[in-house]
Amino acid sequence: MITLKEVTRNNFDDVIKLSVFDEQKDFVADNLYSLAQAKAMPECVPFAVYNDNDLVGYVMYCLDFEDKEYWICRLMIDKKFQKKGYGRATMQCVLSLLMKDREHNKVYLSFEPENLIAKKLYEQLGFVADGRVIEGEIVYYLEYSR
Repeated sequence: MITLKEVTRNNFDDVIKLSVFDEQKDFVADNLYSLAQAKAMPECVPFAVYNDNDLVGYVMYCLDFEDKEYWICRLMIDKKFQKKGYGRATMQCVLSLLMKDREHNKVYLSFEPENLIAKKLYEQLGFVADGRVIEGEIVYYLEYSR
């Protein structure tokens, strides 16, 4: 079962050691960078992703400082744990968490156009393109009822 846990001194080193395949490195920021970003930008909320007791990935969302909307700004599953459904399960955990906030009914994310696996996952979860491209990434959103 996938759970989201706080990144602490106890799992910090393990989280920054997580990695993706070489051909995926352009698709997601390094976890160390993401954790530094979360420290500098308190609107960012990072999580270590666990399947039972195994650390399998990292995810981060934020309530964007400018547009005041939720964004899932990082999702990475370690290369040893890919193709096991953990990315989808992680997204479902994050979405269920964000949907508890009754003041919002949309979640945004963006991804590199070449990342066809991410595109397929996001579309299967109900995300659709909003027509924007930000810093070379395609923007998708999921609208849900309150």
